[in-house]
Amino acid sequence: MNDYILLMHALPPGSAQPTGDWASYLHRLRNTGRFNGGSSIGAGVCVSSRGITPTLSTSLTGYIRVSADSIEDACALLEGNPVIEAGGTVEVRELPRD
Repeated sequence: MNDYILLMHALPPGSAQPTGDWASYLHRLRNTGRFNGGSSIGAGVCVSSRGITPTLSTSLTGYIRVSADSIEDACALLEGNPVIEAGGTVEVRELPRD
């Protein structure tokens, strides 16, 4: 199995925010044995060695780390995800073993 990160994006301003049941969704993920943690994402800064501060991505609101056989399998784990259910976007990225 590979590791993937599911990056939750904020819905556009004025959109109804996700009201789905996060507890039920995370409980279901834990029961699959493929949930490897996650968290909401708070305020932060971008840091550069040249002293330039690039623009901080403000659309990321949280992440979930999962194990899956493929990116399609990781996407299947989004069933019931409150962000998806609210019409939002979740970015799915593989975490390569470097």
